[in-house]
Amino acid sequence: MLEVKAVALHLGERLLFDGLSVTVHHGHKVGVVGRNGVGKSTFFDLLRRRLLPEEGVVVLPQAWRVASLEQNVAPSPRPALDFVLDGDRRLRGVEGAIAVAERAGQDVRLAQLYGELEDAGGYHAHARAGEILHGLGFASADFDKPHGDFSGGWRIRLNLAQALMAPSDLLLLDEPTNHLDLEATLWLETWVRRYQGTLLTIAHDRDFLDKTVQATVHIDDGRAATYAGNYSAFERQRAEALAQQAALHKQQQRRVQEIRRFVDRFRAKDSKAKQVQSRLKALQRMELVAPVLAESPYRFVFSQPRKISNPILQLDDADLGYGGPAVLADTTLRVYGGDRIGVLGANGAGKTTLLRCLAGHLAPQRGRISRGRHSAVGYFAQHQLESLDLERTPLEQLLDQTDANGQPRFGSQAALDYLGGWGFGGDDANRPAGTLSGGEKARLVLALLACAEPAVLVLDEPTNHLDLEMREALAFALQQYRGALLLVSHDRHLLRRCVDFFWLLADGRVHPFQGDLESYALAWARDTRRTGEAPSRRGRRRDARTRRQLEARRRRLEAEVDRHARATSALEERLGAVAAEGATDDLARLAREHKETQAAAQRAEREWLDIEDALDRLDRGTAAAGANP
Repeated sequence: MLEVKAVALHLGERLLFDGLSVTVHHGHKVGVVGRNGVGKSTFFDLLRRRLLPEEGVVVLPQAWRVASLEQNVAPSPRPALDFVLDGDRRLRGVEGAIAVAERAGQDVRLAQLYGELEDAGGYHAHARAGEILHGLGFASADFDKPHGDFSGGWRIRLNLAQALMAPSDLLLLDEPTNHLDLEATLWLETWVRRYQGTLLTIAHDRDFLDKTVQATVHIDDGRAATYAGNYSAFERQRAEALAQQAALHKQQQRRVQEIRRFVDRFRAKDSKAKQVQSRLKALQRMELVAPVLAESPYRFVFSQPRKISNPILQLDDADLGYGGPAVLADTTLRVYGGDRIGVLGANGAGKTTLLRCLAGHLAPQRGRISRGRHSAVGYFAQHQLESLDLERTPLEQLLDQTDANGQPRFGSQAALDYLGGWGFGGDDANRPAGTLSGGEKARLVLALLACAEPAVLVLDEPTNHLDLEMREALAFALQQYRGALLLVSHDRHLLRRCVDFFWLLADGRVHPFQGDLESYALAWARDTRRTGEAPSRRGRRRDARTRRQLEARRRRLEAEVDRHARATSALEERLGAVAAEGATDDLARLAREHKETQAAAQRAEREWLDIEDALDRLDRGTAAAGANP
């Protein structure tokens, strides 16, 4: 059993915990929730013994093995598969001892160690690590790539894979779904439900919590309260408790006013002195019930479009990609005002590619895209967090925003009020963007696009880094927005509340999906059970098929380039000989042949370079959807 008893802890001068107490029984799975800044990650640091309480104690069974998801790990040259295997320290220890014994020729010791290797699951470890990597969206070609070659979001996935690989009695997962797509999130849910140890997870994905935990610890105002059940059960219980608290506060305030009126009325009368003193003492003894404050610090809307074209956007017979084979082929679609579309598909299916094209950041390779006169796009993608002007403050960047006539959208006070609704109160509006957290940067990007009166919002994983309160506020704001919405998200609650129908990207095409999220998840699980691999693996099989086709074409082109080079060289020798002989007709004919052969050679070389680029993108895992951590 895990016990945290009456813990007090300061963070700088701020009292973060004051009498924090939590009990978790062996084998239980618990969600840890609370607003940003209440100390959820610090609570995990206490459990990992990275911090010691100033008061109180943290008690863990001595034999418990603790594994955790690290959010910050320095880039490593270790290949991805080895990096994940490193999570099993016992296994790595046995492997190291075997290597020493083999060099020393210690046959008896080796026999013992190979028995320990079997006990540690060493003969199945590579397969288990591969299964975890595949489940989290990695292709087999990624296994040999160095950890440091992956983008930040994919390195977090590798850190998660390492934590899942580690044998543990207590597993601490801090925001495990933050950089996952929907399919990887579904896989992780299944893994967590099968996990036999004790689990604590900090998560802002309510569907993930609902499907994986059986109790919820809510940290607020330095203390913790434990609620039975998943996140939805916690919400109901907390709402009831807050309603009861509000009623008690109201009732108590009436009693306080009654006492004060009595005291004020009879304070000067000697005959009432005892009653007055009695009531004053009662008022002093009264343990005041705190008022219920609004839970969410966020109050914002998306500015409505003044005019909307119909259709807003249209693609006709378009191929989308990055210079090599099309990621999405023969794509014809329309986006109309008021459409609310969720985009589904396995990792690598092309979701980001499609959104980049619709947002105007990627031109079709073939076909055409048409935009209405009133079709302004508000585009959110993770890379935009780093494209903020990191030297300038949220206030300065908001004051730069202008309307269609080039006039500033905000005065100084209006800008401060607007930013306050997005959670940038007090000094936060005047901090350089480079000092903001990931969640704060995401809020700032959303705030900047929300005021621009877009006709269509194109949102690619907008909830990464956002806390539960911000996700709720975002869902509510999107529900009020009257323009078109295209949304890629692993947050099923957001999709469920904001989307009317889905497009499914599969087999290089865009299909209307006749179903809801539940039927999609059931189909994913059914396919996983039947084939032993998730639907995202189909994308990896397509990658392998595409690779074979590209490599075959590359070999043919290399032979063609060599053939043209030999032909060009032969023609140049003949041209020299004919020029010396003065045969004008032959000279003109050979010159035409030389020019045509050179042009053919250049075409073959350009195509060969395109194929090299496409193969390189496949190696980096970005040909399908760009970097989509």
